[in-house]
Amino acid sequence: MTGHARLSIAAWGATVLGALVLTPVFSGPFLFVSAFLCALVTGVGVLLQNLRIPRIVVPIVQLLVLVELLSLFFLRGTLKFGLIPVKATALEFNAQMVDAMDSINRFSAPLPQDSHLTLFAVSVIAATGFLIHLIAVQLRQAAWSGLLLLIMYTVPAATVHGGLPWLLFIPPAIGYIVLLSAEGRSRLSRWGRRISGVSHLDAAEPVEASALGQAGRRIGLTVVALAALLPALLPTLPEGVIGNGLAGGGTGTGIGASISSTDPMLDMGKNLKRGDNVVALTYKGGPTGGTYLRLTALDQFDGNIWRIAPRTDTQKLDGGVLSQPPGYTGDLSKLQQTSMEIDVTRAFRSQLAPVPYPLRSISLKRDWRYDAGSLDVVSSNGSIIAGKKYKVTAYDLQPTPEQLHDAITTGAPDQYTSSLPSRTPIEIKQLTYDITNSAGNNKFEAAVLIQNWFRSGGGFTYSTQNAKGSGMGALEDFLLRSKEGYCEQFATGMALMARIIGIPSRVGIGFLPGTADKDGEYTVRMHDMHAWPELYFQGHGWVRFEPTPSARVATTPGWTVPATENPTTPTTAPTTAPTTPGDRETPGIDKPRNDPNLPDDTGVAIVDSGNWFTNGGGQMIAGVLGGVLVLCIPWLVRVLTRRRRFLRPPGRAGAEGLWAEIRDTARDLGLDWSDISTPRQSGQWLVTKLPEDAHPAARRLARGIESLRYAGDADVELDLRDDASAVRKALWSQATVRRRWRARLLPPSWRWYLSRGTTEASDLLDEFDLLLARLRALILPNRTRTN
Repeated sequence: MTGHARLSIAAWGATVLGALVLTPVFSGPFLFVSAFLCALVTGVGVLLQNLRIPRIVVPIVQLLVLVELLSLFFLRGTLKFGLIPVKATALEFNAQMVDAMDSINRFSAPLPQDSHLTLFAVSVIAATGFLIHLIAVQLRQAAWSGLLLLIMYTVPAATVHGGLPWLLFIPPAIGYIVLLSAEGRSRLSRWGRRISGVSHLDAAEPVEASALGQAGRRIGLTVVALAALLPALLPTLPEGVIGNGLAGGGTGTGIGASISSTDPMLDMGKNLKRGDNVVALTYKGGPTGGTYLRLTALDQFDGNIWRIAPRTDTQKLDGGVLSQPPGYTGDLSKLQQTSMEIDVTRAFRSQLAPVPYPLRSISLKRDWRYDAGSLDVVSSNGSIIAGKKYKVTAYDLQPTPEQLHDAITTGAPDQYTSSLPSRTPIEIKQLTYDITNSAGNNKFEAAVLIQNWFRSGGGFTYSTQNAKGSGMGALEDFLLRSKEGYCEQFATGMALMARIIGIPSRVGIGFLPGTADKDGEYTVRMHDMHAWPELYFQGHGWVRFEPTPSARVATTPGWTVPATENPTTPTTAPTTAPTTPGDRETPGIDKPRNDPNLPDDTGVAIVDSGNWFTNGGGQMIAGVLGGVLVLCIPWLVRVLTRRRRFLRPPGRAGAEGLWAEIRDTARDLGLDWSDISTPRQSGQWLVTKLPEDAHPAARRLARGIESLRYAGDADVELDLRDDASAVRKALWSQATVRRRWRARLLPPSWRWYLSRGTTEASDLLDEFDLLLARLRALILPNRTRTN
């Protein structure tokens, strides 16, 4: 294989490996299409070079081929005669790029499998592959192509919420090293024998001759090591270091919104804050006044993110009928049912179907499943709900306040919805107890008190400007200080407080009922997206509450208002916010209902107040000890190295080690040791730095090293340990206190060890090159070398 062909294939491989970092951002077959197009462009380049086409012509032809391939794959309808790109092709390409950039800016990863996003991803990867081929093959500067791989890595690093898996950084680094290795062999075939590098290799062996390539190898090896070690050594960056994606920038002019199954809360926040208020869906039927439509429930909270817990009980939609609502123990045959027809627009992209809760049946069948514990309806093959029309029936659960008041809590329905993070601030716990103190042990009354505190008594302000999210730090600020947020903070705040007092809770994500037209059809827009808490009561299952203030949602569920209260007496000024059937204006609860003190009420609050060590003290101690350990590494290396040198038996190796120890000691103490001086010159220099009583030891040490290096009849068993120890102690005694502490804590000779380590690591890569060359020569001994 010719050198340029080998390098071209390596450039293609580096491009494909580098493109793997985009898989968390884009979906669909973009990677396979990109690899195929890059392979065709690379093949054209190899063919032209084999035909001895002038070098300047090759990239021009490759670029034309790339444009033609992109046009054929994605813009075929704009081609003249179905083959030739024209002005309309360029305009359509530009329009799709604008749409793709807007979608990337507005929606969270992973992005949906839309044609304009696939075109964008393929164009970026193919263009990167073309530039890598140009730089590495045509300009013969493969080391600089790593910048392109790094730029491609920054796209997911800046857009993927929660960060990238650390292993995803290794494939681009491996591709970069393979490219540098191929570049080294290509240079060797043109320039001959080794002229630089490590000393222990045979100079006649064909290894890398490019200093730039060797530097690139060292960089690549360092990158791989850092990618493998740093994630294990460093703690996760706290929320807000780079941004959680909610605030964003720019207003955008695109249309549509998406909700992913990985972080629906984040997507909802982006759609509410800077998404266009286009129609998401319309529906007919259902309860009078409309109904909430739920996408999913976030039931797992680790103190940082509210997420969907693992769904282990997903089932097929056989016949369209779902299982019984979780937690409900009544007679379903006596419940009223409502029917609806939902029509989702193409502007709303989600793998989750918006449905009323609790859902009884749905007409979606193939490629759609549901979870028995949450009644979420989700795609089983990655398809989205956009553009689909389906029919549903739902149970019209309307528990009364009396029923919920008398409900007996016997335990959590799962392992997630009662879990309280151990680092929950004690201030939030105490605030919860203060709010619910008058409810006694009655969980329902306590939940109503929390709801009304958010809506009217706590002094909260509704605003979508809160960009801190719903992690523990953000909730602490929201509940105790700022008291300004939107539905995300209100819903997660109440869910957290409910868990504190022992009520299982989760956060529903979906849509408000929307607005009705004259024909009774409801229109739901993107800005109707909403979050609310769902609390679990034995016998009734999951019950919706509404803590978001009336500035956003005018009413609360009717079952959270005592029947004796006047539902027409609002606690706030009239509002045009949406209402829900069965909901009522929220009156303040001045006096809670008396608790019956039922003996079977075994609900226990998960207080878990912990102590200083469990609430962050242990992590702080571990962090401090880890930092001290890292700072002590240079000192530890020097101590172990010195000990090893002095423990060596007499001989050439032992003497050289002692001489190196004197050199390192001098450097650590700030003395200017010369690497180009002979042992005699260095000995004379040492005498000028030592007290008089140490001069004989310095001279004997220098003469001993000189004789071992240059005298053929030297005593190879010469023991210089005592002289080296005396010289070292004398150097140490002459140094100032500041110099001594610097030599202990951060010895300057440490930099030499780092340089040596990277050199030896690069030597291993050179040895790998030699091994491949020897194997190839063994398998193909008669192969004629070509340039």
